[in-house]
Amino acid sequence: MRAVQAREFGGPEVLAVRELPEPVAGPGEVVVDVAAADVMFLDTRLRGGWGADFFSIRPPYVPGGAIAGVVTAVGPDVDPVWVGKRVSTATAASGIGGGSPIGGYAEKALAKAETLVAVPDALSLPQAVALAHDGKTALAVFDHAAVQSGEWVLITAAGGGLGTLLIQLARAAGANVVAAARGAAKLELVARLGATAVVDYSEPDWSAKARAATGGEGVQVVFDGAGGSFGETALMVTADAGRFLGYGAAAGEFAGVDRAAAGARGIAVYGLFDITGADIDWHSLAERANAEVAAGHLEVVIGQTFPLEQAGRAHAAIESRAAIGRTLLTV
Repeated sequence: MRAVQAREFGGPEVLAVRELPEPVAGPGEVVVDVAAADVMFLDTRLRGGWGADFFSIRPPYVPGGAIAGVVTAVGPDVDPVWVGKRVSTATAASGIGGGSPIGGYAEKALAKAETLVAVPDALSLPQAVALAHDGKTALAVFDHAAVQSGEWVLITAAGGGLGTLLIQLARAAGANVVAAARGAAKLELVARLGATAVVDYSEPDWSAKARAATGGEGVQVVFDGAGGSFGETALMVTADAGRFLGYGAAAGEFAGVDRAAAGARGIAVYGLFDITGADIDWHSLAERANAEVAAGHLEVVIGQTFPLEQAGRAHAAIESRAAIGRTLLTV
């Protein structure tokens, strides 16, 4: 089968299509004929050699943590009813300690049966894989924030896959949204999705503009998908007794929020692990996200797709901040 292999750690140029043996399902596993694979910012970091202390990845390996496609084979202890089903799923290689060198950038991939999510007929497989990570995470983050009608919400990295979903969820709840993104194309997108105000956070006075949009009072909720200095600046836009939810690191690292200073203003600060606790039913959230898009209540934004042979271009688009919404590889 054809698969994209990172033959060593390095830049996008280390990704190349190779002919590799087809995977065989072991206990608790299935084989999926891949229709589309998600391409994440994390993929680019891992390809560059970051995360060796957390992820058991050694070159050569096939990247890709989420796929959508059709189950074609099951392991000896897996219900054969899955064969022929359209599914979205994490790959068996994804996550800390992932055991397979074959990720999702391939014609076939392994997945654990327990992670399979059936794809509704009204949902395309590219839409399903675009939701595989972002859909359930957006709902977990949004539910944790308990956004109320009339509140002001600031979303950083608003033009990404997660940010575009959060804009729609906040607007549906009756909130006013200040969407912070970089560049005209992303600002146009977030405005179309319903943002009340848009700011370009490549401009030095973006936080002042964000606060001005609220009438000077600041926002009650921050959804920080950017992290780094952008997230730290976003905290300054938060009103006293607000909520700050830092779940992303698109800038390269999570925001270094001074919790003591925030607490003095009554601001509740939640990091990624505060939001994604062990008590969350991720499978139910994934099904809920799929159902919302299938019913037309949410739009999933797929900004760019590439064939397997252009996986390097997909990574370069993400690293250059040119990517909008989700980036996919199609098989």
